[in-house]
Order: sequence, then structure tokens, then C-alpha cells
Amino acid sequence: MEQLKNNYKIEAPGFDLQQYLKRIKFEGEIQLNLEGIKKLMQSQIFSVPFENIDVQAGKAISLIGDDIVNQIVTKNRGGYCYQINGIFSLMLQEIGLPHYYIAVRPLVNPDPNAKTHLAIIATIENEEYLIDLGFGGNSIREPLKLSKIGTEIQHDWDTFSLVKTDENEFLLQILIGKEWTNLYSFDLTPQRWIDFKPANYYNYSNPDSVFTQKLIVVLQNPSGKKILSKNSLKSVTNGIAEIISFEDNQLDTVLETEFNLKV
Repeated sequence: MEQLKNNYKIEAPGFDLQQYLKRIKFEGEIQLNLEGIKKLMQSQIFSVPFENIDVQAGKAISLIGDDIVNQIVTKNRGGYCYQINGIFSLMLQEIGLPHYYIAVRPLVNPDPNAKTHLAIIATIENEEYLIDLGFGGNSIREPLKLSKIGTEIQHDWDTFSLVKTDENEFLLQILIGKEWTNLYSFDLTPQRWIDFKPANYYNYSNPDSVFTQKLIVVLQNPSGKKILSKNSLKSVTNGIAEIISFEDNQLDTVLETEFNLKV
């Protein structure tokens, strides 16, 4: 298993750590402890939006590492789970933090779902943590320790819980109002980067995919997050939500002013 965990990751000869750190506005020294990885994670989620603009434009989404670097670092764009978690993996490889990929089953829709989501399991200070920067508006905001089973886990204004299912899988939940909502389930079977090619193809091309059905853009910030869905912009600040609507001809302006995206 160790060989599988340490091989078959995303590769990008053009990845430059300093350019990446500049892109995510990271300042200071990198530290391989929990606080250090949390700082890196939050620097990225506060700077790189989760978005499916290219999917909505009918484009194929590349899993080639250098294409992802070009998209996020050079073009100042975002992406969905493979791109966002992929570039974070490139950084983790560069700084030498052990990690591997897992295939995740989204549960936010009532219909049965395949394991189409990618997340990361990293070893930080001899403990295993879930790292996921790419689950849209309900992404965790810092590494989540896998041993925290059955406890409420506070990430700023969001409350998460990690429980075990009857199938002995992990189930990630979020507290919405007074009810727990299932986000996704997973086990700890390591996956190769190439294993996600079929799921990626489904996500950008299949009419049943949520990414082909509507525009989604999410950007976290220290006070909350902004979520664009179709013609609606939801801003959550200190746990308080405000929703405004906009016209189609205002989309480019909203993307630039609210998400720093020029497309």
C-alpha cells in the first residue's frame, strides 16, 4: 500500500512552488505541521475559486498537470475538484508531505451517485487527515482528523461531523439549521491519478452531471463565502446569508468583482 500511496500522483514539470505561493497569496515560511498545512489550505481556498465555467462553455477538462497549473496559476482561474485538489497535491509533493488520493461518493443529491469526487488523505504529525478544497459551498476549511469520529467539528461558522456507516465507510456531514445533511462517503483505498479520468469525463460531459446543468462558482473568505449559482449570488458573512439576483448580461461583471475571474 505504501508504494501505491507514494506513486501515481499528478505530475507537472512546469509547476513552480514560488509561483503557486504567489498565486494563493501565501506569506511566511511553510511548516509541515497542522497549523502550517491549514494556513496553506486556507490561502488557496481564499484565492482560487471552485468553478465550472469551462464545463458550461462545452470544453473538455484536462487532467494533465501542466494544463492545471496553466489554468490556475497562469490564467488566474479556478476549477473543480480534480484541478483544485490536484494543484494542492502538486504543492504537497513539492514540500514533502505524505498523501494519497481517495475516490469519494457525493450524497448531496437524492439519486444514487458513483464515486466521482476526488479528495486527499494526508499524514500530518503522524495522524491521518482528510483534505478537500474542492467540494463547492460545503467544503471543509482545514484538514479534518479521521480519528474524530462522531464529534462535532467546527470550521469557523460551519459545523461538520464524521461518522462510520454500516459498510464501515466514513460519512461526512454538515449541520444545516438543526439537521445533519450528508455530504459524501469514502473509504481509504488509495487511488491513482489516472483512475479519475472516467469520473472527470462524466462530470464535464454527461447531461446528468450537476456541472453540465448549471453554472457554479464558490470562493471562500475569512468571514464566510460567496456562492454563485445560475443568476443568483449568495454571500455568507459571519454565518449570515444575503442573496441577490442578477441578469445574464451582468455575469462577467459579477465574476470579476466578486470572484476575481476574467473569462
